Amino acid sequence: MASLVCTLQHHQDDVNWCAFSGQLLATCSGDKTLRIYNADNFSELPFSPLSGHGYSIHCCCFSSCGQFLTSCSTDATTVVWSMVTGEIEAVLEHPGRSPVRICALSPDSVHLVSGASDGTLALWDFPSKQLRRTGAVSDTTMVACSFSPCSQVFMTGSTYGDLRLWDLNMNQLHAEKNAHDLGVSCCTFAPAILSGGQVVQFRLASCGQDSHLKIWAINKFSSGAYRMQLLHTLSDHSAPVLSCAYSSDGQLLVSGSVDKTVIIYDAKNAVLLYTLSQHERYVTACSFSPTSPLIATGSMDKTVNIWKLEDGCRENVESAQTSREGRASAGRSKLLVSDWSEDDVSEWLAEEGLGGLVGKFKANNIDGTELLGLTKETLASELHIESVGLRCKLLRKVEEIKNDSVCSGIPDEFLCPITRELMREPVTAADGYSYERQAIESWINTKNRSSPMTNLPLLTTLLTPNHTLKMAIGRWKTSR
Repeated sequence: MASLVCTLQHHQDDVNWCAFSGQLLATCSGDKTLRIYNADNFSELPFSPLSGHGYSIHCCCFSSCGQFLTSCSTDATTVVWSMVTGEIEAVLEHPGRSPVRICALSPDSVHLVSGASDGTLALWDFPSKQLRRTGAVSDTTMVACSFSPCSQVFMTGSTYGDLRLWDLNMNQLHAEKNAHDLGVSCCTFAPAILSGGQVVQFRLASCGQDSHLKIWAINKFSSGAYRMQLLHTLSDHSAPVLSCAYSSDGQLLVSGSVDKTVIIYDAKNAVLLYTLSQHERYVTACSFSPTSPLIATGSMDKTVNIWKLEDGCRENVESAQTSREGRASAGRSKLLVSDWSEDDVSEWLAEEGLGGLVGKFKANNIDGTELLGLTKETLASELHIESVGLRCKLLRKVEEIKNDSVCSGIPDEFLCPITRELMREPVTAADGYSYERQAIESWINTKNRSSPMTNLPLLTTLLTPNHTLKMAIGRWKTSR
């Protein structure tokens, strides 16, 4: 479920864009200002609002570290702001001085693209703020842009209705003509990179004046060729769709429309989850927080709504606790081992011929979670089980119930790839895969920052909470 947390009402004109960093929320408007908020309590920062553009501001985006914010405007400039001081770091004048409608930073914050009303594109080196390349598509206006998660290619969308894929040398790699009848409004890459065999795949969402939200697969072949394939066309909005955004784990997709609604989808299965109706006019912007289960939506009603996604974990825990009361062995078998109580563990020990250990286990408050985490070292040093044979037998039995859990119908995506146990605090790493937090943190600390799944170096050690997966696991556990 999604609930409204608060409504921000500081802008004096249409809200055109909103963007989250790890700590901040930025919004921009036709009133020529940007507003900067603390993402914890949504109080406005002391240096907000930011004034420096001469006309309406169309788009804004944060650098990956959150230290900088870029914004673009009808005044033909893209401005780089410091999020430490609120001061202007640089003013980038678009070639040809045409109104700038869209700007996008690469995930590695090395490149910045700005797109203008005359169909021109400018590729900037972000650290030096120097113009690197230019490109153009004639007879159209650039209104959408998004970098791939690898930062090596980017997609643009225009009022002509086409989606075009570019490399960093401004070569067109692919053109999807008439992707949206009457024009593209927005496009955004999913954060994950999928690979298999000789193909690397990205996912892209786009929306447009045709009232459709579309999900595409973009395949890169070993030959270097690219191909786009339409996977899903979502037609739940009754009017043009103006904005779309993926969650940081790629599991959710949100869209905003002229029909005044916000729709949240299960991105993987293209299934509608929630429809939110709170804005009084067109919904022009939407953004997921990368660090918490929050969505910001902006509108022509001059407001920004903050929504919280509820994961129902507390109810799931309470339900599990209630179901344990008076439970016998048959009832215990329906639970995950990690949900076993201390009494469940004692019953299991007795059934496995290890009843002599019940006293030690009870004295040390060993429940299901603790049971799964036992090692030879903890059995010897903390539980003081001196017999090597007994320790080995116990660990062998624990390994058996772990394997039984895997075979008992737990969806594979709910299991940590490292431990092969059901995840409690799933997080997404830079390789696009989700892991149990403790397991991946331990891996990073001991495995020289390589990916457990691909064995390639992790570009960053930043771990993002996978709230969508946590909610899905909670729902699955409740339904058992």
